[in-house]
Amino acid sequence: MTFYVENNTEKEFSFSMEDIFKEVAEAVLEAESCPYEASVNLLLTDNKGIRDYNKEYRGIDKETDVLSFPNLDFKQAGGFAAAEEDEADCFDPDSGELLLGDMMISVDRVAEQAAEYGHSERREFAFLVAHSMFHLCGYDHMTEAEAAVMEQKQEAVLERLGIVREA
Repeated sequence: MTFYVENNTEKEFSFSMEDIFKEVAEAVLEAESCPYEASVNLLLTDNKGIRDYNKEYRGIDKETDVLSFPNLDFKQAGGFAAAEEDEADCFDPDSGELLLGDMMISVDRVAEQAAEYGHSERREFAFLVAHSMFHLCGYDHMTEAEAAVMEQKQEAVLERLGIVREA
């Protein structure tokens, strides 16, 4: 699997963002039984940067914590068969990896939300990666039922990795 990270900030954490990204992303793909080797891109930005992207791509002029841009058009969440239907656009011709999509995380929001929720920045960052990865796997949270499924899946992955909320 290939994980690309671009950091457009000066922010440093007490943990390796790249290692957590890879660990959580792999755990999500395993939990979803992804049948392919995959490639995922992560852009680390600040509040201003994510606000600009949110405005440009979603028409929402405000900052957010994470943005996800899936490459697959899932008919069913976690149904990777959609990739085979559009093979030319879904797989890297050189590596053969599934081009799952891109995510953007505001490192400012990682710090702010960790403080707000009373847990570590590592836990918040891992949560946002899991959240975005499930979006890249076709999940959403537009309804209460969808949100409940996504929340359960996120927590299960983080618990399995031992990245839990501190008491």
